[in-house]
Amino acid sequence: MTAGEQLLPVADRSRVRRATLRLVRADGRAFAAVLLLNALAAGAGLVGPWLVGRIVDEVRAGHGVDAVDRPALWILLCSVAQLLLARWARYVGHRFGERTLARVREEYVERVLALPASAVERAGTGDLTARGTADVATVGTTLRDVGPDLLVNGVQALFVLGAVFALDPLLGLFGLLGLTPILLALRWYLRRARDGYLAEGAATSEIAEIVASTAAGARTVEAFRLRGRRTAASRDALETSRRTRFRTLFLRTVFFPAVEVTYTVPVAGVLLFGGWLHARGGVGVGAVVAAALYLRQFTEPLDQILMRVEQLQSSGASFARVEGLARAPRGDAGGGSPVPADDRIDVRGVRYAYERGGEVLRGVDLTVRPGERLAVVGPSGAGKTTLSRLLAGIDRPGSGTVTVGGVPVAELEPEVLRRQVVLVTQEHHVFLGTVRENLLIAEPDATDADLWAALGAVGADDWVRALPDGLGTRLGAGGCRTDGSQAQQLALARVVLADPHTLILDEATALLDPATARHTERALAAVLRGRTVIAIAHRLHTAHDADRVAVMENGLLTELGTHEDLVTANGPYAALWHTWHGDTGDTGKG
Repeated sequence: MTAGEQLLPVADRSRVRRATLRLVRADGRAFAAVLLLNALAAGAGLVGPWLVGRIVDEVRAGHGVDAVDRPALWILLCSVAQLLLARWARYVGHRFGERTLARVREEYVERVLALPASAVERAGTGDLTARGTADVATVGTTLRDVGPDLLVNGVQALFVLGAVFALDPLLGLFGLLGLTPILLALRWYLRRARDGYLAEGAATSEIAEIVASTAAGARTVEAFRLRGRRTAASRDALETSRRTRFRTLFLRTVFFPAVEVTYTVPVAGVLLFGGWLHARGGVGVGAVVAAALYLRQFTEPLDQILMRVEQLQSSGASFARVEGLARAPRGDAGGGSPVPADDRIDVRGVRYAYERGGEVLRGVDLTVRPGERLAVVGPSGAGKTTLSRLLAGIDRPGSGTVTVGGVPVAELEPEVLRRQVVLVTQEHHVFLGTVRENLLIAEPDATDADLWAALGAVGADDWVRALPDGLGTRLGAGGCRTDGSQAQQLALARVVLADPHTLILDEATALLDPATARHTERALAAVLRGRTVIAIAHRLHTAHDADRVAVMENGLLTELGTHEDLVTANGPYAALWHTWHGDTGDTGKG
């Protein structure tokens, strides 16, 4: 399944409008100040053309130089006032934009963190990455630059057009009719632009997903000689992106030339119609000149508005993709989930099938008692990892139930679930920041003593103490690099700090050498004594140390009992044990 088939939702126009209004109301005073300052700046800009018209009428009436000097001084003063007010409006508008962008970013992060892991996996990290980087950046540009400019020019355009109507309603009506070609071109463009930019954003997400998945699976690509296939997939995605970009480029190349050509129509029309009215005594020359100047002045804000409208379509599509996360499936039950009565886990009649595959689990029944250490073993493809995901609430069973304390695991709110069940896999991540910051993610209130205790529990305290600044050492780019085993130990230390009552280990120590892995598992067992540990066992010494062993084959639970009982029964587990025990090293797989 490709990322393109499982993109996260996109908000429709009504949701985008409501989200925009919500952001405006969140900083209503600043928005009102921007409107007021823009109105004052636009009002100051209207004085000049009106005074020019007065000058024309005064000169035609035979008045002296004073009739020109005084209005000219007022024109200069109003121009300076317009400049200062416009700059002040832009300053306030940019501050409003930055604060609003911060809210957009915070909402996006909160929504991403609320997504269930299954939704993220189906959508692909490329889509989330594209939305959180390119789309949020586009929205930010709009809020910081496009929004304030659009407000400035929009207010100016309305005031200028209103001034033409105030001079003479007929001239205003004729000038408005001259804008008809622009309105038709704008309508043509707007009907096509949103879909075009949404398609362009989706194509960008597809490229990001292919690049991310190829980079993450580089070793697999090399091992299975998939370089040609991945290159072909990348070329297909780039070709799709090229076509979508050419589509939006075509819209712009039609829209802007059509608009540029029609800018002169209102001015020329008012001059011709005004001359015709003047010849019949219907209007003075000054009014015609002032109206023509107003419409010429109207061209500049109109041009900026149309330029910003094009950017607004792009950012609107980006905002629809960012705001679309509000419609994504949430990782909670909405309104609070019930509290489990105890720590017992029950699996009853569970079946599960992936969308493009056969049934992986075919009626599994299992009870995990509080405080028990259970090992789940079986050949590759038996359904062990799928069962662990269901136990951790990442996926929902197709039929049957998985409950903890009588409550379906998948219906628990994220914060409740993380205190109940934690799944630790081979996948891990070291975040940019210090060792301390990497650990505090799991428990923000932990003290340094708590952090050292967690590191000691997983055998990581020695190498952390050897770092230049200990817990304060920065990790990742620009700091100290960690190898696979160290990163995995940090992940396990976070689990210790999270302190769940049930811990599911799925190849959690796969990147550690056998001796370190066994030491870490035993250390974890000591720390988590009294808690439930479910280990997907690939090294069968884990099964040997467990209280009970569950054997899975072909999606079914075929054996359940202690290690000694299952070896004595001489069934599937005994066969696995004898095969593994016959290997020369501690690297055999179950």
